[in-house]
Amino acid sequence: MESKHPQQFRFADFEFDCHSGELRRNGTSLKLQLQPARVLAVLIRRAGQVVSRQELAEEVWGADTFVDFEQGLNYAVRQIRTVLGDDAEQPRFLETLPKRGYRFIASLKEVAPEEPVLSVTASEQSLVRHGTSTRVAIALIAVGVIAAALVIGLRLRRRQPTGANGPIASLAVLPLHNLSNDPEQQYFSDGMTDELITDLAKAGSLRVISHTSVERYKDTKRPLPEIARELGVDAIVEGTVLRSNDRVRITAQLIDARSDQHLWADSYEGDLRDVLSLQDEVAQRITTQVGMKVEASAPQAARKVDSAAYEAYLKGNFYWNQSNCDGSRKGLPYYQEAVAKDPTFAAAYVGLAQAYFTLGDWNCSPYKEAFAKSKTAALKALELNPALGPAHSWLGALAHFYEWDWDSAEREYSQASRLSPNYATAHLLYSVFLVSMGKQERGLVEMNKALELDPTAELTNMVSVHILYLARRYDRAIEQAKNALQLYPDSWGTYNWLGVAYERKGMYDQAVEAYLKAKSLQGAKAEELAALRNAYQKSGIQGYWRQFRDFEPHDESETCSTLVYAQFGNTERIMDYLNWAFENHCPGMRMLKADSFYDNLRQDPRFQNLIAKMRFPPDSPQLDPQTEPGQPPSK
Repeated sequence: MESKHPQQFRFADFEFDCHSGELRRNGTSLKLQLQPARVLAVLIRRAGQVVSRQELAEEVWGADTFVDFEQGLNYAVRQIRTVLGDDAEQPRFLETLPKRGYRFIASLKEVAPEEPVLSVTASEQSLVRHGTSTRVAIALIAVGVIAAALVIGLRLRRRQPTGANGPIASLAVLPLHNLSNDPEQQYFSDGMTDELITDLAKAGSLRVISHTSVERYKDTKRPLPEIARELGVDAIVEGTVLRSNDRVRITAQLIDARSDQHLWADSYEGDLRDVLSLQDEVAQRITTQVGMKVEASAPQAARKVDSAAYEAYLKGNFYWNQSNCDGSRKGLPYYQEAVAKDPTFAAAYVGLAQAYFTLGDWNCSPYKEAFAKSKTAALKALELNPALGPAHSWLGALAHFYEWDWDSAEREYSQASRLSPNYATAHLLYSVFLVSMGKQERGLVEMNKALELDPTAELTNMVSVHILYLARRYDRAIEQAKNALQLYPDSWGTYNWLGVAYERKGMYDQAVEAYLKAKSLQGAKAEELAALRNAYQKSGIQGYWRQFRDFEPHDESETCSTLVYAQFGNTERIMDYLNWAFENHCPGMRMLKADSFYDNLRQDPRFQNLIAKMRFPPDSPQLDPQTEPGQPPSK
């Protein structure tokens, strides 16, 4: 049935058809997406009246549909003003009334109807009328209009990403907003962000930024193009999460960050037990919009999860992502609770594996016991789901750090990278392994992959300094450390490796300043720092390390650090300790082949015998301590 209300209006140089959404200026069609067009139609039909944001939301999205209207409405108003050339401060057409709404203020004249350029099909109108499908219709119609305008006379490329600036090959998911108004639910929205990233990362040809790098943009007000440039991505996903008892609602929108162009939006709701399937569905829709496809998940039965187990798992991730001893300790019991409530929950076993591993590797707990429990958990995860890349990664780390099974380590790391190409941790650990085996060029390629996937995370940036040091790229290590400290000025680990790189270059003043800064950030007392500085000023770098030894506990039965003894040239003492460390499988021994700290021992028959007992791969080249290799391949 045709509407009895006027549909076409003229104002200034413009003509607008409220039914079709077509906007023309002096007879020339202008590009206005459907969502902004619908908002403009409401305002024009009620010209001169104040229309509240809630009224616009109900008119455009529907009163019975759950969605975060704020971002979509802001986008629509911004696009209307852009295409009309209107000024928010001195409006000619669209006036904003703070805390009240909007008003169309230009003079209107009804014009005789013409054949509409854009018509909405019955099936599309049906989609628009049905709650959560509104955004689907908007996306489908808008994309069709844009495509027609851009490629008339040309054949569309099959399965190519949309976007005015070319293919979308990379994206970042900004932290989903917690709509529950309960700060205690923050772990849930953080966890949902992490899981959505994980699902999107299954599209191997799409580069997806890791959660640790997007976390710093939580609640940011910075422009999306600026964030995209920092992360090196083409598109941004924004969204919200609302959890009420055992119900979950997720909204998401995809934006071409290069042009701030809105590409797609939708809303999803379901039971918490089906949340994994909900996440899969959101990821599938997003990757479809950019012309790619997420691989089908594990058997469908495995996509349901006990709601209490899943909640415990998210809490475990929330704490473990803090990347410190306290976070791993707090996260561990939640992972244990998750597997107790749902023994088939493979991802929770991965959580156990990573928590136990970091507790052992960071000397938060006795490493032998922690590593053994980590391996048990990783193997159980793979028993439940052999395709879990992160589980392979932690098995690789255990074989590398503790078991010294170099073949197994390389096999597991390689498998992890193949199964989860967007898992930055796999590339970072693989990089450390390859460089410590003397395979520098391959190792630096893996390091670059980790930095591309996790460009602003503290751990990734800090470990990259260590990798460059092991590869003897001391200048690059110093540069990387400075970049990392711009992001994280209080990263004591970065300062420590910066000091090591300076020392290897003979820049002792800079090295000691970096070491002292690292110790200060770790909580060293003022008198300790003063004593270290005085020792250096009196006796140089050797004096510094002698003083360091007096302050540091160095009971071999409690630590596996060889750094202190490696500084003093006491060959007998160092060899005694290294042999003890070998017998006790100290994790630091994995660096024996590559670490330049041991260069003055490499001709000693006892050291060569120890290297032989470590059974490093025979094709690992002996490093020349006098030369620094060239730059790694460009990205």
